[in-house]
Amino acid sequence: MISANDLSRSELAALLAFHAEAGVEWLLEEEPVDRLAEFEAMKSRRAQSRAVPQTGATAAEPQQSAPPAAARERRPAPPAPPPVVAIPDEQAIKEAQFVADAARSLGELRTAMEAFAGCNLRNSARNLVFAEGSAASGVMIIGPMPYADDDRDGRPFAGRHGEMLERMLSGIGLSREDVLLANAVPWRPPGNRVPSAREADICRPFIERQIALAEPKQLLLLGNFTARFFFGGETIHQLRGEWRELTFGGTSIPTLATLHPQDLVAAPINKRFAWLDLLAFKSRLG
Repeated sequence: MISANDLSRSELAALLAFHAEAGVEWLLEEEPVDRLAEFEAMKSRRAQSRAVPQTGATAAEPQQSAPPAAARERRPAPPAPPPVVAIPDEQAIKEAQFVADAARSLGELRTAMEAFAGCNLRNSARNLVFAEGSAASGVMIIGPMPYADDDRDGRPFAGRHGEMLERMLSGIGLSREDVLLANAVPWRPPGNRVPSAREADICRPFIERQIALAEPKQLLLLGNFTARFFFGGETIHQLRGEWRELTFGGTSIPTLATLHPQDLVAAPINKRFAWLDLLAFKSRLG
């Protein structure tokens, strides 16, 4: 077995990054436990207990007889667990739409989403990840879904994805504080899996209402899931770099899709494509 002491700093950092991307967020034990030694000790104890002869009941300790069958039958059965009530997907979508439409501000919408129980993703997520930042610049940036760091901190684009996004923004004269950041899906799926079509449909009214209430002048979509969520079909490499018009609350908004910071971390060659897209986005800024 390879010990952490046998790894270089770069190898250890790469291993930790791998586990973080796989969804591992904390250790279950403070100290390492030798499970093989525990198993051998357990086998030894069992062997010893089988070797000890069993003695019959003594006069001082009369053997207890089993209760008669009639007495056993009279015992009340343990209560059955309450049934799990699942909200049908179609009903959940309608409820999400009603809740989103009723909100008159981003603050009201966040409160309503925190109380919404129609999406199963909230049961495994730590936090609701709601829009954060400033809408004053008229720029809104939307990612796909929260990752582990986002879910832990309860804010979009936390951790190294946020650091990469900040570098992307600084290249076109923007900062994190200048824009409004959000995710198409506000709860982290288990293990960072891609949200199902039904989960996306349930969450759609919430992000569309966030956009309508924020009233951005330009939208920047990050990543394959986000581009397909709003544009439909194809892949990010076919959808990126081309301006499209999306309508929210009766207002048409110029929208551009580009690669997600994760795409740049995983394959640095993607940086040149993202840079071209960012320059195109900058050309529309007021």
